[in-house]
Amino acid sequence: MTDFRDRPGDRESALPRRGAARTAKLASLPLGIAGRAVGGWGKRLAGQSAEQVSATLSAKAAEQLFEVLGTLKGGAMKFGQALSVFEAAVPDDMAKPYREALTKLQTAAPPMSARQTHRVLAEQLGRSWMGRFSHFDDEPAASASIGQVHRATWHDGREVAVKVQYPGADEALRSDLRQLQRFSRLFQAFVPGTDVKPLLAELAERMDEELDYLAEADHQRAFVKAFEGDPAFRIPRVVASAPKVVVSEWVTGIPLSRVIADADQETRNLAGRLLTEFHYSSPARAHLLHSDPHPGNFMLTDDGRLCVMDFGGVSKLPHGIPRHLGEMTRLALDGQSDDLMRLLRENRFIRGDSDLTADEVLAYLSPFTEPLATPTFHFTRRWMQRQAGRVGDSRGSDFHVGRSLNLPPEYLMIHRVTAGSTGILCQLDAEIPARGIVERWQPGFAG
Repeated sequence: MTDFRDRPGDRESALPRRGAARTAKLASLPLGIAGRAVGGWGKRLAGQSAEQVSATLSAKAAEQLFEVLGTLKGGAMKFGQALSVFEAAVPDDMAKPYREALTKLQTAAPPMSARQTHRVLAEQLGRSWMGRFSHFDDEPAASASIGQVHRATWHDGREVAVKVQYPGADEALRSDLRQLQRFSRLFQAFVPGTDVKPLLAELAERMDEELDYLAEADHQRAFVKAFEGDPAFRIPRVVASAPKVVVSEWVTGIPLSRVIADADQETRNLAGRLLTEFHYSSPARAHLLHSDPHPGNFMLTDDGRLCVMDFGGVSKLPHGIPRHLGEMTRLALDGQSDDLMRLLRENRFIRGDSDLTADEVLAYLSPFTEPLATPTFHFTRRWMQRQAGRVGDSRGSDFHVGRSLNLPPEYLMIHRVTAGSTGILCQLDAEIPARGIVERWQPGFAG
C-alpha cells in the first residue's frame, strides 16, 4: 500500500535554482582544474613522474566534473549527458576516470523530495491526482537532467512510468547553458575531436522543446505509431500527459549502460545493430529523428527488443534524411573526389571562397566511411580514438580541412545524432552489418 504522506527528512529541492549559486558551482570547474594543475607542478618538483601527476589530475578533474554537472542537473547535466557518448574518443591513458564520471551522468542525479514531487503532480494532474493511481512509489526509479521517473500502477492496473519535471528547470537550463558557453574551450579538452561550442549552442536553441512535456508526449505517440508491431523495437505507450508530467507504460529491461559495462559479445552486437537500425529508419518511418542519443535512453528487453525512451529531443524531418547525404557518403566511399566536391559545394558544405582541393576533402572524409566498406564492421574505442586524434591534431592537414568545411545549420542535428550513435557503438564494441542498414534506409546511398 502506497503511503502518499511526506517522509520525514525529505529535502525540499534537489535542483539549486538561485542563479548565483549555480554560477558559482560551474565556475568552480575551471578554477579547480587550474588549481590542480599548479599543484601538479609542485608534485613534479617533489619527484613524482609526469605520468603519475597526469593520472592524478585526470581522476580529480573527472571527479569534480561529475560532482558539479551531476548535482546541478538542468543544463549542466544535459551537457554532461551529451558529452558522455563521446567518451570512447578519449585516449586510453586518460580514459578511465572520465569514462566512469561521464557514464554516471547518463542516469545518476540526486532526487527531489516527495513533498515537491506531490506538489508538481497536483499542479499538473489535478488535486485528486492520487486517485489516478492505485500505487505510486515516492522513491524515484531514475533521475535525469530536468526530471525524474517514478514507478507506479495506473488505476486500471497497468504498470506505468511517471516522469516529473523539476520545478525551476527552465531557470536552471538558461543559467547553466549561458555559463557553460563561457567555458567551452575548457570542456574541449575532455572530448578530443568533438566541437563543444556548437553543441552547447544547439542545446540552448532546443531548450524550450526539452521543457515541453506535452510536445514530448506527442513525439512519443508518433514513434509508437511508426514502430507499431515491429518485433525489434518497443516504444512505451503514453497513458497521460501534461506540460510537466508524462505517464507512459513501464518497461523492464537491461539499460544500455549495463550492456556496455558487462554484456557478452552477442548481446553487444544485438544492441548495436538495433540502435543503428532505429537511428537510420526513424526519419523514413516516423519522419522524426530521436535527437538525444545517450545510453540512458535505451534498454534491451527480455525478448531482445530495443526499448527507446525520452522523446524530449526530437527533430522533425518531414521528407526524411536528405538524399544528397547518402550520395555524398557513397561518393566518398567510392573515392570519386571530383563528384563529391561538386555535391558538397552545391549543398553549402564548402564555402564558395574555399581553396580546398577535391583530394584534400576526400582524404578527410574517407576514413569516416570505413564502417560501410565491408558487409560488417567492428566499432571499437581504438577506431574512434584514431578518428578523433586525426581531426583534432592541430598540426595535421585533416585539422585544417575540417576547420575549412562548413556544416549548414539544418544538418547540425543529423550530424550530432550520427556522431553520438557512433560513439555508443564504439562503447558497445559492437560488430554490426552497418552497410546493409544504411543501404536499406539512407536515400541516395544505394543509387
